[in-house]
Parts: sequence; structure tokens; C-alpha cells
Amino acid sequence: MTVPEGMAERREAVAELGAELRALLDTVVRTEVGADVLRDAAAAVRRLAEPLTESSRPISRPPGVDDLTGGVRLLNPVIGDGNPIAPPLRVKMAHGEAVGECTLGPVYEGPPMCGHGGVSALLLDQVLGHAAASVGNIGVTTGLSLRYRKPVPLEVPIRVWAEVTEVDGRRTTVKGGITTADEPEIQLVEAEGDFLRLRADQARRLFSHMNQPAEPDAAHD
Repeated sequence: MTVPEGMAERREAVAELGAELRALLDTVVRTEVGADVLRDAAAAVRRLAEPLTESSRPISRPPGVDDLTGGVRLLNPVIGDGNPIAPPLRVKMAHGEAVGECTLGPVYEGPPMCGHGGVSALLLDQVLGHAAASVGNIGVTTGLSLRYRKPVPLEVPIRVWAEVTEVDGRRTTVKGGITTADEPEIQLVEAEGDFLRLRADQARRLFSHMNQPAEPDAAHD
């Protein structure tokens, strides 16, 4: 794969900015400083953000640092190093299986000291989709069901796993779950998802707003 000139450096810069913003978000949700300090910080953030607006993309154009069919998703909200809301989750794939690892901080807090249930759904949707993609059925989520068995702890390494249970043409069924890294036998959240590999005409219809050709292989997160 040929990388455009200057792209590697720009991707490194995007990842660096993402890491610093994640650290800032962690600081923001932990801080107990007074209102004056908070307002000064807000003003400083506005000043920092201004030069970033000099060149920005419309929503109809994918991020310039990403390669949707090449597996580069720097700004994905789950796995993207450049996205400040991503943990980010590190995913490894094998045929029919995927495993992701991350540690959730207080940015993702729902119940006190525990991860938000919606964040669990976000992580599982991503990893189940990777498992479907590993058997060649790169596609979109058509169904996702979860059972919450135990709270997902914050600041503890967690494991998000998935394995394909059925392939029926363009449709793939995947099961998975969340455990801690130290106790993989204890399921905290269980999930099952259904994924559909789009036909070329479906991809064109669903993504007709994009300013580039829509491809089925680009429909996976």
C-alpha cells in the first residue's frame, strides 16, 4: 500500500493530539477546582481550538488520515488513536474471532466506579464487527443484544471478546462478552450481534451523501 507523502507524519500528529486530549478529558472529569479556574481553562481551550478550524472537512467526506478499505481508522470513537473519546481499544483478529483490550477511566463512568452500560455496548459492537469481518463478511450491525451480569470496573484492564457462531450468505451472527483481563472466565457483559455485508447497490444507496464512491468494504467501523 502506497502512503501519500506526508501522511505518516500527519497520522503521528493526529495520534499525538488525540492522546493529549484524552489526558485532558481525564483531568476535566476528575478536577474539583473552583469556577474561576474552570472558566479560565475553558477560555484557553477556545483559543487552542481556533487554529484547528482553519481547515476542516464536511461530514460527507471521510477523514483524510483514514483509509476506510485499508483498515486505518484513526478517528474511530472506539479504536482510533486520534479520537479523544476512544479508550482506545486494541483489537487482535483471527479467523472467526476478535479480542480487544483497554482500560476505562472516569470519562466512561456510569454507576459510581463502574463503566456506563452504553459504553459496554459501544465496545462490543466494535469487536463483534471485527469478528464478522475476519470471516470476510465486512458489514453493518443489524442487531445487537446485551445482558449485563456484573458491573464493568473502571481503571482495571478489561477484555472484550467475540467469536462467529453462524455464517449465512452475507449475514453473520457473532457472540461475545466483556471480562476483566485477570479473570477472563467471569462474564461481566454478554452479547450477540447480527451483521450484514452490503451489496454494492446497498452501499451506494446508504452512503450516497459521501463525496467519493461508496464500497461495501468501507461500511465496517
